[in-house]
Amino acid sequence: MNISSYIIIAILAVVVISFIVIYNSLVRRRNQVHEAWSDIEVQLKRRYDLIPNVIETVKGYAAHERNVLEHVTQARTQAIGAKTLQEHANAENMLTNTLKTLFAVSENYPDLKANVNFLDLQRELADTENKIQSARRFYNTNVRDMNIAVESFPSNIIANSFNFKQEEFFELEDKAEKAVPQVKF
Repeated sequence: MNISSYIIIAILAVVVISFIVIYNSLVRRRNQVHEAWSDIEVQLKRRYDLIPNVIETVKGYAAHERNVLEHVTQARTQAIGAKTLQEHANAENMLTNTLKTLFAVSENYPDLKANVNFLDLQRELADTENKIQSARRFYNTNVRDMNIAVESFPSNIIANSFNFKQEEFFELEDKAEKAVPQVKF
């Protein structure tokens, strides 16, 4: 073998190794996106599990606010049943708005506002909202990194060849983010 054969083999080796590194990087990023979404789902489930307790507590004090309680229940049901990322975003926006209304109604009931169980639930819900926001930021960071890898040269060639797709960001309305239930003492 002459020197040009060694050069060709070295170039092929570099190309193959680069291909493997890029492919594995895309797989890692895709799995990080899925893991980050799983973190969001855990926090959303926590939120969904807290809501019936809040409703039951409010129901004892504000029984004639049935319409508000039904809206919260319907919004929770829609959020739990959401399938796509956009459905989740829409349902979460609606749920946040109905919770905001529920907590606004609770302001009219001093005994409810003083109820230790209600205050604990309100605190837990506010904590969960913060965790959802944090998980959403983490997810969107991973989506951004995946999308950059899918669009950038030369990884875009491998991404297109192996059907790696851009991921969708999980975005909520600004007003919904600002409407995190507030804990007031």
